[in-house]
Amino acid sequence: MTNAPLGGANLRGAVDLSSLVRPATPAPGTHEPGSSSTTAGGVVRSATDATFTEVLDLSSTVPVIVEFFGQGVEASLTEFVPQYGGRIALVTVDVTTNPQLVQAFQVQQVPTVAAVVGGRPVQLFTGMLAEQELREVMEQVLQLAAQNNVTGSIAVSVDATAEAEPVEEPLPPHHQEAYDALANGDFATAIKAYETAIAQNPRDSLAVAGLAQISLLSRLDGVSPDEVHGKAAADPTNVDIQLVVADLDVAGGNLDDAFARLLDLFPTLDAEGKNRIRTRILDYFEIAGADDERVAAARRRLTLLLY
Repeated sequence: MTNAPLGGANLRGAVDLSSLVRPATPAPGTHEPGSSSTTAGGVVRSATDATFTEVLDLSSTVPVIVEFFGQGVEASLTEFVPQYGGRIALVTVDVTTNPQLVQAFQVQQVPTVAAVVGGRPVQLFTGMLAEQELREVMEQVLQLAAQNNVTGSIAVSVDATAEAEPVEEPLPPHHQEAYDALANGDFATAIKAYETAIAQNPRDSLAVAGLAQISLLSRLDGVSPDEVHGKAAADPTNVDIQLVVADLDVAGGNLDDAFARLLDLFPTLDAEGKNRIRTRILDYFEIAGADDERVAAARRRLTLLLY
């Protein structure tokens, strides 16, 4: 059964890679292929339990798509990813010989596709997607990479891309403006660009989701998680502080924790406080996407509290 890709800007569902994952400091630039088996000018390579550290290193330069195959299913993205001209790398992993990675990425069927950006894993989808859906997912991965300052490239040989199809269609102007601003860490300009896109087309769902996510990143810029958590524990009814902690939860992939924190607080607040919580939760809905089961559950609970 094919699962739909994550929608909009909700590429934050990090899985637990335990000892495989370590913090990585993004360093844009070019990356020479490592000792893993490589093809397509280094853009496509294979990895194992023993060599996955190279993938983590590479993910500080470009976002790395990780495709799990095996059990009669071949890797399907080896010709697709090179079309991005070295802006994205692909790593294939055989599930039959790499149990540690299978467990770490919680692989239950093949193909399963994930990504690693700046050393952090992100769940993408299982099964097969149509080409247009794949392009949408790759664009979302590139946006997330830009937000994490992972904007390098891999040198690709001419032979690897000579017969490749053109890279994805250009973004709409305001989306491109937001993307470029994010690459420079300019949250204010990115927010303004998305707001302009929404003003011109209120049904631009990608702009709405992008605005929600960039607003979250802007709010967290310079925030000290330890300090905020300490204040939240000392003052559990402070709406301002609890909203910041909820933002940290969402940014860390702990969406359920964010919803529970705010919805538990909601009944105790006055009308103004309730409106602030409701508005923030609606932003989280946009970040995660309507297909996320956690969104559906939180929406039901919020509806009961409102009515």
